[in-house]
Amino acid sequence: MKDNKMKDKMKDKETKNKLDKSERSARPERSDRSGRLGGEKRPVKEKGAYDEKKSRAQPAPWRKNVLERKPADDVCWGRQPVLDIVETTPGRCIKLVIANNVRPPFLDELTDAARAGKVVYQMAAPEALDALCPGVRHQGVACRVTEVKLLELDPFLKTLPHDKPALIVVLDHIEDPHNLGAVVRSAEAAGASAVVFPKRRSALPGGTVMKVSAGAAMRVPMISVVNIARSVQQLKEAGFWTIGLDNGAETSLWKEPGVQARTAFVVGGEDEGLSHLVGKSCDQLLRIPVQGGVGSLNASVAAALGMFEWSKIHACCAPDQR
Repeated sequence: MKDNKMKDKMKDKETKNKLDKSERSARPERSDRSGRLGGEKRPVKEKGAYDEKKSRAQPAPWRKNVLERKPADDVCWGRQPVLDIVETTPGRCIKLVIANNVRPPFLDELTDAARAGKVVYQMAAPEALDALCPGVRHQGVACRVTEVKLLELDPFLKTLPHDKPALIVVLDHIEDPHNLGAVVRSAEAAGASAVVFPKRRSALPGGTVMKVSAGAAMRVPMISVVNIARSVQQLKEAGFWTIGLDNGAETSLWKEPGVQARTAFVVGGEDEGLSHLVGKSCDQLLRIPVQGGVGSLNASVAAALGMFEWSKIHACCAPDQR
């Protein structure tokens, strides 16, 4: 009896195994996540083939791109700006760094100026300049400078002679340091007495401003204020005629008989222009006429045109404050 039971169990197992094999053969082959069937081989990628997934991959957030880094605010770079600082304001230059691949005659001119101004200079490998001035074209020279001395408006106005022409440029939240540097450079060239800018929501006189202004930020008095509208009122009380440069003004700057001797030009920011309160505080709003489809001028260009309109009449009589 036991032998018969064992035989029956063996037959049942064989039958079950046959059925399982037939079911497995009838099922479709499994595929991987990419949709390939089990018997198919992975396609071999050609060398240098374009990988769309990798091209869309974003860089890891913890990896900092060197090109996104910027030089420190106390660093100025570029041959002409650095030479101007060493020649005109050597006392503001803490240390001069020159790459050892810089050659004469510029090397001789720069080192002679450094010796004359008693500026400490050091020859270094070009890689040292790359580390000091990341992401910019330093031309093999850079220098560390003291912070730009920021003045207060009221004490500065008291130092200006009341019987001589004077020009002051007021910037209503210029946020681009390149624009601030360009304005300061034009202000020095036009004979302006000072540049006024707000402490908040504004570019500050750092390394980029020093570079773009060719060192003029060290020579032109820089005045930081809390409130531009209030500062415009202070200038009016000090005898300045305040002119807001506004693209939407009705009167053209060129139609005026002449800019007054004591004038303050107020220039608006890159995006919004003059704020409503600042424009309302000005004695007069003037526009610079433009043609074509441009619509408006860059803030630094508009400031330069206004300053030189004043300069062609009054610059020869204005006192030099530097």
